[in-house]
Amino acid sequence: MASSDPLAAYNAKRDFAKTAEPAGKAARGKAGNIFLVQKHDATRLHYDFRLELDGVLKSWAITRGPSPDPADKRLAVRTEDHPLAYADFEGTIPKGEYGGGTVMLWDRGTWAPVAGKDPHETLEEGHLHFMLDGERMKGEWLLVRMKPRPGEKHENWLLRKVADKHAGASGALVDRAINSIATGRTMAEIAEGKKTPAKARQRRKGNSTAFPAFRPPQLATLVDSVPTGSGWLHELKYDGYRCLLAVAGGKAKAYTRTGLDWSDRFAAIVDAATRTIPGSALIDGEVVAMDEKGHPSFQTLQNAMKQGGALRFFAFDLLEQDGEDLTELPNIERKRRLAVLLSNASEPIAYSDHVAGNGEKLFRELCREGFEGIISKRADAPYRSRRSQAWLKIKCLQRQEFIIIGWTESERRSGFRSLLLGINEHHKLRYAGKVGTGFDSATIAMLTERLRPLERKTPPAEVPRTAARDAHWVKPGLVAEIAYAEITQDGVLRHPSFLGLREDKPAREVVAEKPQPVLPVMISNPDRIIFPEASITKGELAAYYARLADPLLKWLADRPVSLVRCPQGRAKHCFFQRHDAGSFGDRVRQVMVREKDGKSEPYLYVDSAEGMLACVQMGTIEFHGWGSKVDAIERPDRMVLDLDPDEGLGFGRVRDAAFHLRDILAEMGLLSWPMLTGGKGIHVVVPLDAGAEWPAVKDFASRFAKAIAAAHPERFTANMKKARRHGRIFLDWMRNQRGASAILPYAARARANAPVAAPLSWDELHETDRASRFTIADAEELLDRAGSDALKDWAVAAQPLPDY
Repeated sequence: MASSDPLAAYNAKRDFAKTAEPAGKAARGKAGNIFLVQKHDATRLHYDFRLELDGVLKSWAITRGPSPDPADKRLAVRTEDHPLAYADFEGTIPKGEYGGGTVMLWDRGTWAPVAGKDPHETLEEGHLHFMLDGERMKGEWLLVRMKPRPGEKHENWLLRKVADKHAGASGALVDRAINSIATGRTMAEIAEGKKTPAKARQRRKGNSTAFPAFRPPQLATLVDSVPTGSGWLHELKYDGYRCLLAVAGGKAKAYTRTGLDWSDRFAAIVDAATRTIPGSALIDGEVVAMDEKGHPSFQTLQNAMKQGGALRFFAFDLLEQDGEDLTELPNIERKRRLAVLLSNASEPIAYSDHVAGNGEKLFRELCREGFEGIISKRADAPYRSRRSQAWLKIKCLQRQEFIIIGWTESERRSGFRSLLLGINEHHKLRYAGKVGTGFDSATIAMLTERLRPLERKTPPAEVPRTAARDAHWVKPGLVAEIAYAEITQDGVLRHPSFLGLREDKPAREVVAEKPQPVLPVMISNPDRIIFPEASITKGELAAYYARLADPLLKWLADRPVSLVRCPQGRAKHCFFQRHDAGSFGDRVRQVMVREKDGKSEPYLYVDSAEGMLACVQMGTIEFHGWGSKVDAIERPDRMVLDLDPDEGLGFGRVRDAAFHLRDILAEMGLLSWPMLTGGKGIHVVVPLDAGAEWPAVKDFASRFAKAIAAAHPERFTANMKKARRHGRIFLDWMRNQRGASAILPYAARARANAPVAAPLSWDELHETDRASRFTIADAEELLDRAGSDALKDWAVAAQPLPDY
């Protein structure tokens, strides 16, 4: 590709009256060694990799972007040389021009050939071995030219990462680094012509010295397992006090999670920050003290703060730097900037490292060594000053905060024998048990001194008589960190042990931490209220569906499904959707179904928890399934008889009617099971062997319902008209025709208080007094029931449709 003018091809392809790209001449003088990568959304999205050599930028188009995984060989198509001035280009090439599309400056730095090889010679030979020191691409890399095929017009090369300390998982670069390193803009912002934020310009000039203001920190959600996949960063869960460290102009302040200025308590950390952290910054981290094993220990921290022991600050996030707000950047990018910022920091300040992927292994190792647990964070997530599922905490031990509501006197020592504990629940305090271990004499003396002025005559919570005997009550203001074995069904702690006071957390925020399931799909607006009468959020609904995924998918998976979507909550506009308009993403599947007019339409179905939660992300509350599966669409595997009572008809009448249907079906050789609909009625479900097609099942259900109604007209009607239902139960057989659907077991309903459709045994139905017996708040009970033998009547084998 040599030429007397190395930029002739570049200039010939562009009309510089139309494009903002620089017209170039080869640079003269001292050779440089810059490299850069530009993300380029042209006909196809790709990444332009460029190395400076002989006064120009040697260029390759990498179709999928660079991968830090040595096992990945990425196609790199050699393109024309570019001028050095192109190293600063970011913007939009007009449509219709060569390379028309958006260009982002994605990475830049310096490069050097490996082992002293002359890059001119190796490039000509078809290989280039080099080291990169960029903001994103680092370490050892290799470009190798492929053997050309007949008729090929371009040079095809392969770009590969060489195994070293900078190697990582596939996608760890392009999937997480989504902003410009020059302006912080996204591709969409560049395409829109959005100007570089003023704060970003100030950061590059280094002239911002304003002292960063406190902002509430992001909080983690307690979950029951470690999230999987390379999209998560896993950090040690430090056993200390949350701290936001603000630095500017040679001064620093340390704030607690609630914004209290504790600079005097963390004086050594503040002093180190003023000496070793340049510019201005707002850093999120944790203040800890190490025990004799070298582990962070809350009890050691308590003693160190009282007696002047050594404290350390582990920094894990960077919210602001030199006036630039970094909270919209991906977590991995914020951590990269934090590592650079703290490169010269000294004890007691340290950078908190992380592991990308392999969180389960890290968790097992840390638990085995006696640590508290880990924090898992989405690598691509922005920073949000609230609790979210983008940050998760997984604990090795059971522990959390409780409110001290009283004490009992000791018969053998001064001070107290035990502390009585409470927790906020449903807008009031609930008794949570006693703790009588974990105290030394100094702690007892300190707590006694703190509790005496708070004494009151009456208990601040309802306490069992035996626990309240000889108790002294206090105003509920002090918060204690407690370790424990478990919580009983009565909500009382077993084997609790006192760890220390939490002076950084107010009593009003102390609630029971219940582990949530890890959501495999990011849920936007998780705090949006979906059920206003119960203040149930979109995030809580998603957590319910994640928890009940396994039993629900036994019925939901691989069936055409109709969704009830309520994007703004159940009290606002809701609608059915069964066709796919392409908005759900690839986790939600499509199956082409022939309609009555002979045309085929794409119907929705899901086959995984990810697909189910993708529907919830799109505002879905209810899942209604066909009676057949996508691989046998014309042959239903169940029959549903829906008992829908008239207004004012008691549930007892519906329950008796369900037993009546059970007995008649049994006489015909059909076993069945009942399901509470979560509304007013009951479904009597008959499993089928999928041997009959829709017309036969519809005909059987229709004739059965009409025969029942004719035999018992005072009790049933098979006519759907409201006027015919007065005082009777509508026996709805129309769920059993092609294209009809019915609410699925364990699906939530868009009704007050988030009831759930739930299967029962016939024995249990005797004791049930309403169709909305279960709600999403009963997730654990429903899950336990699904895995037990309580539903023995539900385990009915598929049966053939009888002649009738």
